[in-house]
Amino acid sequence: MRPHRISRAEARRVAVRAQLLDARRPADLLAAVTHLTFLQLDPTAAVAPSADLVAWCRFGAGYRPAHLQQAVERDRTLYEHNAFVRPMADLGLHLAEMAAWPGEGTRTHAWLTANDSFRRYVLDLLRDSGPLLSREVPDRSVVPWPSTGWTNNRNVTQMLEFLAARGEVAIAGRIGRQRRWDLAERVYPAGTRVVPEEEARRIRDERRLRSLGVARASIVGEAGEPAEVEGTTGGWRVDPAALDQPFAGRTALLSPFDRLVHDRKRLRELFDFEYVLEMYVPRARRRWGYFALPVLHHDRLVGKVDATADRKAGVLRVHTVHQDVPFDGETAAAVRAELAALAAWLELTDVSFAGD
Repeated sequence: MRPHRISRAEARRVAVRAQLLDARRPADLLAAVTHLTFLQLDPTAAVAPSADLVAWCRFGAGYRPAHLQQAVERDRTLYEHNAFVRPMADLGLHLAEMAAWPGEGTRTHAWLTANDSFRRYVLDLLRDSGPLLSREVPDRSVVPWPSTGWTNNRNVTQMLEFLAARGEVAIAGRIGRQRRWDLAERVYPAGTRVVPEEEARRIRDERRLRSLGVARASIVGEAGEPAEVEGTTGGWRVDPAALDQPFAGRTALLSPFDRLVHDRKRLRELFDFEYVLEMYVPRARRRWGYFALPVLHHDRLVGKVDATADRKAGVLRVHTVHQDVPFDGETAAAVRAELAALAAWLELTDVSFAGD
């Protein structure tokens, strides 16, 4: 098959539409997450938790964090696994991979083998008393989990994480930021078909490309059709159904974890945009801010907004607006309007710009 030849502008518009960031806002949370394939969770909430920020910038003022919580905890149409929220209908696409984890010969496999009595104790405890918070599970490990990082000797948390990764336990819900753990059989639907791993990988690649529109084959395998993007090297795949579609853009403030900006190489090639999440960068070396929000304007990424939700003062504090492309009057007004909308959604009474 001859590759599709597309301009960078068309590639950008395909990518923006695919991520539900054009002018046509989605109306249904489950349908949107199914299309996007997941929402990524992260505890950082300088502005708002990332999953909620990703949802808000697609749905707008009508979205509430309680909607996501209800879908996970009550309706069970979504499930939380490995720091992602996914559609429950897609569970079968991941079960084979979960069952095969971790591979023999790995450090995790050796630790689980040494702590098999601890594993069985945790499963029995959850069966009798679950769902439970991790602090409600006694540490009966035989061998502690060794690490030079924060997980060192956090044996209960590691066991629960590993059992969840294997599909033996699952997250039943949360109390604040704390996860409530239970047996997977009481969270996941009975009789879920386990899609064979090769078939599941192919389907996941197809859905990933549909959510991205255009991506490298290294990300989406053989999904879609080959493409050449103007001014870039080869190796692209494109969702053919996304080509030659009308485009109407809007302005959006994106989470640093938003999938439109997640692939930094693709970001440079298609959008000519440089971005680094600087929350782990020493303050003196930051260029854009602790949790700077990329600014999408139509089909271009035009800047970053360094902002913090000061809930005590009831104000969205905008420390700096970085203009990668100088804002004209229309762009500046659109960014200010989006900041006001963000503050209103956060139930803050005002937007405060540094120097005002």
